[in-house]
Amino acid sequence: MRAVDLIVKKRKGKALQKEEMEYFINNYVQGIIPDYQMAALCMAIYFQGMQKKEVANLTMAMVKSGEKADLSSLPGIKVDKHSTGGVADTTTLIVGPLVAAAGVPVGKMSGRGLGHTGGTIDKLESIPGLQTALSREDFMKQVQKINLAIVGQSGNLVPADKKIYALRDVTGTVPSIPLIASSIMSKKIAAGADKIVLDVKLGSGAFMKSQEEAFELARTMVEIGEEVGRETAAFITNMDQPLGTAIGNALEVEEAILTLQGKSQGPLRELSLYLGAAMLVLAKRVQEIEEGKILLEYLLDSGAALEKFAVMIQAQGGNSEVVKNLSLLPQASGQEEVKISQEGFVASVNAEALGLAAMALGAGRENKDSSIDLAVGIKVHVRKGERVCKGQPLLTLFYNEQKRLEEALKITSQALQFSSTPLEAEPLIYGLVTKKGEQDLKLSF
Repeated sequence: MRAVDLIVKKRKGKALQKEEMEYFINNYVQGIIPDYQMAALCMAIYFQGMQKKEVANLTMAMVKSGEKADLSSLPGIKVDKHSTGGVADTTTLIVGPLVAAAGVPVGKMSGRGLGHTGGTIDKLESIPGLQTALSREDFMKQVQKINLAIVGQSGNLVPADKKIYALRDVTGTVPSIPLIASSIMSKKIAAGADKIVLDVKLGSGAFMKSQEEAFELARTMVEIGEEVGRETAAFITNMDQPLGTAIGNALEVEEAILTLQGKSQGPLRELSLYLGAAMLVLAKRVQEIEEGKILLEYLLDSGAALEKFAVMIQAQGGNSEVVKNLSLLPQASGQEEVKISQEGFVASVNAEALGLAAMALGAGRENKDSSIDLAVGIKVHVRKGERVCKGQPLLTLFYNEQKRLEEALKITSQALQFSSTPLEAEPLIYGLVTKKGEQDLKLSF
């Protein structure tokens, strides 16, 4: 077997077999197959696509390239949740405690932010003292004891994906649905989940810009899950505007806590309830999503989910008083309020632009080695379609450096557009893809 023969085979549009895929991935990770041949294979996949079984074989070859978390000793069905990346998306910090409070164990490995999308681990580390690097033994013990742990990903989890993604980034092969799907699903499967709930983002702040692309990615990942014995459900959700009102690490933790306190209503709460309900269905805790949503609403309103989050914070070395005293979170030294200069309706709230503005303030990384400022960020006071008046607060920027504030203000000046006429409400959730097919939910908020 030779790498060049497999590249030619794929270039001709033929499917690579399981042993051929494993040969290519294994030898690439070991350095036997060079970058230029992997780049050639990625380009062939980009143009020729892949069959359903073929994508599953690629995914599992990537899973086998490194460590795998074994959660089999934990009781019950383990369900993981993954978002394809968004702005002001703090659902993990709400969904994890909610589902754990419902009696379903949540042992989650999350990542850091890169670029305009935030990372769960960065957000958690804005809580004083909280540790996200737990040994595997401590991670398992914590989930067994309190049903909940959220930690950073293992350094050797799916090394094939790390190498291939870095290569795709510089060879123009990032926007390939088979490559995107195998990248996401390989990490979820390696993290030990029995079943998986996905949140596929669609819109200006997401990688998928059209409904057609988003549904195709969702279908591909659900098919991968079915092929490898991991039941998967994928929501397609709106990322044309920020999901929550806060962008930035400590600010997003604050909004998550306010949501768990029952003090914050809106799309962030609503989507968290649907994602959590889907996790309960896959874990066989409830039969239907609406049944799960009712249960989670009770756990949210009763304070049970907030208490579960506090217990997790304390278990991971953090100051659990933060759930009662938000001033314990990192605080920016300055605030700058931007007001609306005209009357009318909000026509667009560009999620990507606002994410980039928060990044300019220091909330995000330009590369994996960049340091971040946990305190800075943006609060968005309006939503698309809302009627607004001149002088009304539009944004508040939280900053520590004047120069960064000036850069962020330039970006935000183009982030929101206004109209003299009202707009139709956009869906929060466009649809749900499962092994049973597709549901056109069209849930607006």
